[in-house]
Amino acid sequence: MAVVNLSLQVLPTVEEERIYEVVDEAIKVIQEAGVKYLVGPMETTMEGELEELLEIVKKAQEACVRAGAPRVVSVVKIDYKAEGVTMEEKIDKYRDGRKPE
Repeated sequence: MAVVNLSLQVLPTVEEERIYEVVDEAIKVIQEAGVKYLVGPMETTMEGELEELLEIVKKAQEACVRAGAPRVVSVVKIDYKAEGVTMEEKIDKYRDGRKPE
């Protein structure tokens, strides 16, 4: 299967002062999965095989529940094309504050 990009935003229903703590548990799952990822201010984007990434989404949600969230709303975006898609092709021209050519 082609490489895809999948962005995950978890929205745990916890007290405001605990949101980052719980979201950090979801990010830890992604880090430990060994896939390529990029943490952003609103979501984390991963790159890999779709089935593997969807399993990571499931585990990230479960991690939020273990961290004390009674409910977790997750927003998932998937970018797929038959020949594959990478994060680099989308954002490399913006790295280091460079203006796109």
